[in-house]
Amino acid sequence: MSKFVYLLMISLFFSCCSQKKAAKGDDSAVETVNSTNIDNLMTAPSFDPDSAYSYVAGQVAFGPRVPNTQAHKDCADYLASELERHGAKVYVQEAVLTAYNGDRLQAKNIIGTFNPDSKKRILLFAHWDSRPYSDQDADEANSHKPIDGADDGASGVGVLLEIARLIGSSGIDTGIDIIFFDAEDYGTPEFVKEYKEHTWCLGTQFWAKNPHVPGYKADFGILLDMVGHRDATFYKEDRSMYHAAPVVERVWNAARNLGYGKYFVNARGGGVTDDHQYVISGRNIPCVDIINLKPDTPHGFGLHWHTQNDTMDNIDRNVLKAVGQTVLDVIYN
Repeated sequence: MSKFVYLLMISLFFSCCSQKKAAKGDDSAVETVNSTNIDNLMTAPSFDPDSAYSYVAGQVAFGPRVPNTQAHKDCADYLASELERHGAKVYVQEAVLTAYNGDRLQAKNIIGTFNPDSKKRILLFAHWDSRPYSDQDADEANSHKPIDGADDGASGVGVLLEIARLIGSSGIDTGIDIIFFDAEDYGTPEFVKEYKEHTWCLGTQFWAKNPHVPGYKADFGILLDMVGHRDATFYKEDRSMYHAAPVVERVWNAARNLGYGKYFVNARGGGVTDDHQYVISGRNIPCVDIINLKPDTPHGFGLHWHTQNDTMDNIDRNVLKAVGQTVLDVIYN
């Protein structure tokens, strides 16, 4: 995942190679999300953590999903075919994007739409590429090696693929759009002295300016990023609270009611620059970032973040279940 983290207790904004001032907001400016009539509630299907785990492992098996590699091309085909198999109308948005160092990246945003004619829409999204560098690894010899990205990338996609499978088999009245954004994790690495702004989330930035449907809107969006680690803690992220506080509360209340309060911590944990930022600013859609935050680490994330340790060994089915069932509860109710 891309990354600046700013921690509330010290009001600092951490990035891969610099510190920025936190952008604080006024929660009173948040867009209101209408409550659902209790008579219209639907029973959410049961999320299968074994299926989600298999989806995570299936992506990792391709190898690092770095743009311009064969693993990246093969995984893109796999993701599109799975969404189509589950009944989604699939768009593959291709773009040539410019990385921080001038490299031209052959990128693909993969989009699956359910109930395309429905006016009421919810956007679910994650990034599917993996980081080309292990620039947070304790061993500097690994700094230029790509990561497996089992948690940072594959976990969010795995949860959404399982949700797509369940929507396809159970149906849903609401329009659901699932987007796997590309080139999220190609931002300026730690070992580059000159940090460049807006080098993360390249696929999302492109989509925000060129949505798959002209004038695309959704009632709200939910981003999943690093949602599979065994020690995951999901604090209420600052940018989400500023732009979508009612949705944050809806998600965290659902998690608590389902018994997942130990993962969904009822506290604010700082803010991140992530895909949701560009969906909010580019499409004016209030979004929530469900992301594993660790306020007690130097960079605000788990110690496996952007290292060679981001492997399947860390992925916990219980965490995948907690996130997936919570999201299902929100979108079905």
